[in-house]
Amino acid sequence: MSQVNFNQVIEFLKQLQDNICQALESADGSGKFVEDNWTRAEGGGGRTRVLTNGTVIEQGGVNFSEVSGDKLPPSATAHRPELAGRTWRACGVSLVIHPKNPFIPTSHANVRFFIAEKQGEDPVWWFGGGFDLTPFYPFMEDVIHWHQTAKNLCLPFGENIYAEHKKWCDEYFYLKHRNETRGVGGLFFDDLNQWDFDVCLNYIKAVGQGFVDAYVPIINKRKDTEYNDQHRQFQLYRRGRYVEFNLVFDRGTLFGLQSGGRTESILMSMPPLARWEYNFQAEQGSEEAKLTDYLVAQDWLSE
Repeated sequence: MSQVNFNQVIEFLKQLQDNICQALESADGSGKFVEDNWTRAEGGGGRTRVLTNGTVIEQGGVNFSEVSGDKLPPSATAHRPELAGRTWRACGVSLVIHPKNPFIPTSHANVRFFIAEKQGEDPVWWFGGGFDLTPFYPFMEDVIHWHQTAKNLCLPFGENIYAEHKKWCDEYFYLKHRNETRGVGGLFFDDLNQWDFDVCLNYIKAVGQGFVDAYVPIINKRKDTEYNDQHRQFQLYRRGRYVEFNLVFDRGTLFGLQSGGRTESILMSMPPLARWEYNFQAEQGSEEAKLTDYLVAQDWLSE
C-alpha cells in the first residue's frame, strides 16, 4: 500500500499548470499567461495565471492553489459530517478557457486533492476532477474526439471508469432550472480513493494530460473559422448559462468562497463578456437551433 504523499501531488500539479499554459499559449499563437502569486491568511496560497485578448483566447485562467485550515467550511462537512473537527489541506489546478471564436467551445478542467487529518486517526483523503466541453456551434467529430480521448485515458484504470465518470459529469454539469446539460460533458469524479494512492495519482495525471490531448486539436481545427456578429451574439447569450451554473450549482465556487479563498482567482472562471435575452428562441432549422440536440446526455461513442 503506497503512502499518501502531499508534496508529490503539489509537485505534479505545478508541473501540470506549466504544461497546460505552454500548450495553450502555443495554440493561441500570441497570448501569454500573466502570473499573479497570492497568499491566504488562514494558510496556503497559489499561482493564478490569466491570458486575456490573445489571438484565439479571449480570456482564460489556469490556477494552482494549495490551501489549508483548522476547520472545514459548511460546503465540505454537509456531505461528510465525519470530517468535522479535522485539520485539512487541499490543492488543485483549475482552468476555464473562453475563446473568442464562437466555433471553438469553452472548456473547463480541474484536478484536485484533499486530505483531512486528526491526531490518532487515519487521514481521510481523496482526489477529484475531470474536464468538460461547452460548444456553441458544435461539430459531432469534435465531440467524438473529446469523448474518445476521455475513454482512452480511462481504459488502463478499468473497463467501467469512463462510463461511470462520464455519467457523473452529465449529472453534475446539469442546469436543473433550464433542463439542459451545460455542454457535451466529459469526465467528472470526486471522492476518488478506491485505489492505492499511487494509482489514484496516476489517474489524475492521465486526466491532466488528456485535457490537452482533447482540447488543443479542437482549437487548432476551428480557430480560423470565419464568424459574424450573429454567431458572436449567440456565443455571448450562451455564455450566460455558464455564469448561471457557476454561481448557482458549482460546489468548487462555493467551497472556495466559504473557505476564504481568493475571490479574483475563484471567479476567473467567468467569461469576460456575456449577455441575457428575455425568452430567446432560436429560429427553427437555424445553426443556433442545432445546439439543443447536443444539450442532452447521450452516448457520443455509439455506432
